[in-house]
Amino acid sequence: MTDAGQIVAALRDMASVKSLSADEVNDLMRDGIHAGLARIYGPNVEAEIGIDDLSGDIDIIVLKRVVDEVEDEATEIQLEKARWDDPGYELGDVMEIPVDFTQFGRNAVMATKQRIVQRIREGERNRIREEYLDRVGELLSGEVQQIERGKIVVMLNRSREAEAIIPWREQNPRERFRQGDPIRAVLKKVDETPKGPRLILSRGDPLFVAALFNLEVPEIYQNIVEIREIAREVGGRTKIAVFSRDESIDPVGACVGLKGSRVQAVVSELGGERIDIVPWHPDTEIFARRALAPARVSKVISDVERQVITAIVDEDQLSLAIGRNGQNVRLASQLIGWQIDLYGSREWVERGSGTTLFQGSEDGYEMADFPLEELNLDAEVLSALKTAGYKSFIDIIDLEKGDFLGVAGLNEEAATKLVGLIDELTVVESEPAPPSVPALEAEPAAGAAGAPAANAADAAEVADVAEVAEVEAAAATATDAEAPSGDEGTEDAEGSPEPQDGEDAEKAEV
Repeated sequence: MTDAGQIVAALRDMASVKSLSADEVNDLMRDGIHAGLARIYGPNVEAEIGIDDLSGDIDIIVLKRVVDEVEDEATEIQLEKARWDDPGYELGDVMEIPVDFTQFGRNAVMATKQRIVQRIREGERNRIREEYLDRVGELLSGEVQQIERGKIVVMLNRSREAEAIIPWREQNPRERFRQGDPIRAVLKKVDETPKGPRLILSRGDPLFVAALFNLEVPEIYQNIVEIREIAREVGGRTKIAVFSRDESIDPVGACVGLKGSRVQAVVSELGGERIDIVPWHPDTEIFARRALAPARVSKVISDVERQVITAIVDEDQLSLAIGRNGQNVRLASQLIGWQIDLYGSREWVERGSGTTLFQGSEDGYEMADFPLEELNLDAEVLSALKTAGYKSFIDIIDLEKGDFLGVAGLNEEAATKLVGLIDELTVVESEPAPPSVPALEAEPAAGAAGAPAANAADAAEVADVAEVAEVEAAAATATDAEAPSGDEGTEDAEGSPEPQDGEDAEKAEV
């Protein structure tokens, strides 16, 4: 049967495109021919269909039972008609009727074609469903096929027959694509529709950022570095918290890469979106400090029952902590999963929550306690300190070298290293320089107004100093007016004129 051989050859060509095996092709052919026979003999027809894989010949035999009275013409034949073909037939015998493929009319051929196409589509849908149902969160690449009513239709590189779209809500508003542009997106979910599975892709979901880092950072792909938390505002900013299972690998440095090469590749794919990478920590207070980066937090108070973090920052850090339109603090709250109440130091003091927020110089060095594990200490030293009852930095901040030597398990080298770490991490206020003559004008007045004198003698002393300062200030003004410009005194580090003779020096001391 030449025609049948051509049909089988065409089906095999289609099977190679659709990734079907030889057995699946034969099953498709049998099912399609059976549908054509049902159109000729009836829906209950029984047949034996044989297909030769080498020659492509098709043998079709319809089976009918010999009966006295026919109730179903598709499966039964009358005894008299059966004996026309062979007089040896008896009741209950099964008559085999060979059917040539050329006997199929137009309706039978169309039924065969429809059944084969339907089976192929069902196989494609099942294969797509099985392939992508377990790949949610993976990065897929393809080509923009068309853009209709805001959604992007994507033709995937691996499964071109799969229906994949990027809805408007899953797109980055800062990005624009045209037909034919290459595109990458993360598989968010697989929807079931009457036409089969539909792949919903996304470029606006936080999973897209995680998938890009998984592609660019080998340590994340190897599960050495893990992305624990991620918060994103599409087109604006993203914060991710990373954790390393290997203490020798810095999770933040692994994500940033050499000269920022890895994170820059992710930023380029996101269209210039800013990315903050912070180390994850199990302690919520420490995690909140890191999540508010790049702002420097001075104090953190946590309410475990309400899951609220109260963060206090210096005034020059307040706008940085809030971010544009509250973006930084909002993303930090999403990252840690707690509500964050942010206060400036001035507002916090005005609310009556007077606690010492800052300690150190005017540069805003923060005073914060943290576990000793965050210091670069050996395991033996940490164990010895914990055994002695020292668990945090505040516990050891006032200890001297002799105190450390008294701890069991600490030697001379460890004690020296601990003292050096304390000196490095603490800031001691420098002693104020002696006030110059003009500076005495405001200081006594401020002292008299700010804090009352302890007794009458102190009050009188303050008044005398104020009076002397006024007289000396007037004298200094008159001297400056009379002195020529070339004889003016040079300014010291505080910006005040140096005394020109011994008499001025005595007045300054008074």
